[in-house]
Amino acid sequence: QDEAPFTRRKRLLATSLEWERKLGDKEYHNLLQLHKREILPPSHRAAITVNRVGSRVAKAANDFALKQNAREDTGDDYTYTVVRSDDANAFVLPNNHVFVLSGLFKYVRDEDELAAVLGHEIAHNLARHAGERMSSNVLIGILARCTLLIDPSGILYSIFVPASKMMYDLPHSRDQEIEADYIGLYLASDACYNPNAAKKVFALMKDDTDRMPPEFMSTHPSYDSRLSNFDKWIPEVLGKHNSDDRQKCLLIREEMKVARQRAALNAARREHNYR
Repeated sequence: QDEAPFTRRKRLLATSLEWERKLGDKEYHNLLQLHKREILPPSHRAAITVNRVGSRVAKAANDFALKQNAREDTGDDYTYTVVRSDDANAFVLPNNHVFVLSGLFKYVRDEDELAAVLGHEIAHNLARHAGERMSSNVLIGILARCTLLIDPSGILYSIFVPASKMMYDLPHSRDQEIEADYIGLYLASDACYNPNAAKKVFALMKDDTDRMPPEFMSTHPSYDSRLSNFDKWIPEVLGKHNSDDRQKCLLIREEMKVARQRAALNAARREHNYR
């Protein structure tokens, strides 16, 4: 049995960090090949922004890992890949590979809001949620095969598989999402981004969503649950932010402003050269 960092949630984690990272690297290269026509170039303004914000959050994540007395190194440098897509999504692979689908920018309107999303994804990676999911899948697979030894007719198997999904897989997936929301707030705040932005992103997504399945049937908490959690957590995170990092963040926010101005100027120059 293992403990998740920061929250100290007890969980099953049977995979090695090395194996998770090799799997993440393999899937990363597969996705680069699959989406090579849709990947935005590094010089694209969206890619530059994701890289700049992600790098700040990743530094906060590495500092976080050291504070949590992590036994392992933090892996390779983070990669950030922006894929042209109508889908609003972002995800992370083991060994620090972050993907952002450009449809996300419908809901992410500034760097603070982008940091909230990237903080959530990097938190998944930091907490090794992918390894946890793979460990659970192996355990459930073994137990499912055992039901066939008990009942070769397969009736018990046909009951066990959907029951395990509803009673184990989905609740644990929601726990991981809640954990990533919580840790992600701290990462974004430690990187000097405004943690209030997380609530703005999810509120906008909620307003733009017609219907969602009941929470107990979903891999993710409902928007209402997430917004309620943010209401509880944000004062705590802001209190730490204002007491520990106020002076540091004043300087960094000024650096961010200069970086945005420089990026806007470079984008304007590129647009002028294309004409």
